[in-house]
Amino acid sequence: MLFPAGRRDARFEPSFTTNLTATPMNFAATLRPILAALLLTAAPLAATQAAAGPAASLASAADNAAAHPSFTVKVVGKGRPMLLIPGLTCPGAVWDETVARYQKQYQCHIVSLAGFGGQPAAASTHDFLLGVRDQLLTYIKAQKLNKPVVVGHSLGGFMGLWLSTTQPEAVGPLVIVDSLPFMSAIQNPSLTAETAKPMADGMRQQMRQGKMPMPAQRQMVSSLVTDTARVTQLARWGQASDPATVAQAMYDMMTTDLRQDLARIQQPTLVLGAWAAYQQYGATKESTRAIFAQQFAKLPQHRIEMSEAGRHFLMYDDTQWFFAQTDAFLKQNTVAKK
Repeated sequence: MLFPAGRRDARFEPSFTTNLTATPMNFAATLRPILAALLLTAAPLAATQAAAGPAASLASAADNAAAHPSFTVKVVGKGRPMLLIPGLTCPGAVWDETVARYQKQYQCHIVSLAGFGGQPAAASTHDFLLGVRDQLLTYIKAQKLNKPVVVGHSLGGFMGLWLSTTQPEAVGPLVIVDSLPFMSAIQNPSLTAETAKPMADGMRQQMRQGKMPMPAQRQMVSSLVTDTARVTQLARWGQASDPATVAQAMYDMMTTDLRQDLARIQQPTLVLGAWAAYQQYGATKESTRAIFAQQFAKLPQHRIEMSEAGRHFLMYDDTQWFFAQTDAFLKQNTVAKK
């Protein structure tokens, strides 16, 4: 998902666009670390909700949807609670195969964020991810979820870490899929949330201008997943997302540094990473693992595993490996039933 510091990644510079006129980003060199980090979070993964997921079951407590306008939740299965959070522009449908695997042992609470993949946008995007965090913590309490397992991809992985650093006692084991605690510092570990703000604001302004043209959307997605059918699906989903919401979510991630706060996390954590797509640009499994290790250094109980072949969407690209890693981790770190 990452390329070594100082390397140019040709995928981003000539063709990466953010508006309907397909004007190239004229500050790509300045934002190269953030564009690299975009691979962690900005895959266009939100669907129009046309694909039906597994049949939903009722939660044990009535859900007050008005209490969490920043997201909706579908509850599927029975057993120990599991919260599944998708990445930027992703709907909860990105977890359909994962839910199908775990719904017999877990009550799956599948999150879809407002403004992503055809979901109605929230009335305001101010401090969007902060609102998501606080509303998710309220949801966990209201639903009486006893230390739910949190599975998060990309932005969802970042959110899982943020939930745990904010209220360490509220959640259970974490499965973090191709995500980092501070995406802006991929190439420059000394970067701070404050010094990242000008770069983040430039990205936000560009992204607010409008949606990518479909060809550019497909080109970006093709670097994140190998299956051409998935590329088409995900590109269409990306077109259904609200640009202002996506832009603010990116800004919030780029200016929130959780690296030091990881020391507060009490839960065992499995971190799953991808690197293979960037081999042609000079990345190695070892260099990519080193970035993960540096960013997660303060996390007390964690294990980092790198996929040999999967791209950013590991649950799609390296499914058997993803499930083998997650199965073993969950077996080792059981949580109490709801």
